[in-house]
Amino acid sequence: MRASLFFAGILASLLLHSQTLLAQQPVADGVEMADRLRADGKIWVVVAVIAAVFIGIIVYLVRLDMRLGKLEKDIHTNSPQEQDVRLR
Repeated sequence: MRASLFFAGILASLLLHSQTLLAQQPVADGVEMADRLRADGKIWVVVAVIAAVFIGIIVYLVRLDMRLGKLEKDIHTNSPQEQDVRLR
């Protein structure tokens, strides 16, 4: 018990110190890639792709929820004997 707390403490301290060691220096002029995309007008393409992926995930989750709801409704409307047969 005591050894696991010791190792957990060491792990936590290593993780906290690694964040400061691997941190990037702040950029004075901003993010060059984002500025370039804004200047070229391509930032809207990036926004559109991210929005399309997000909408696709939402549609998928809604359809999955509808299918699960239908299955749950079918299970609850069947008699207990039929449920026992399905589970075997």
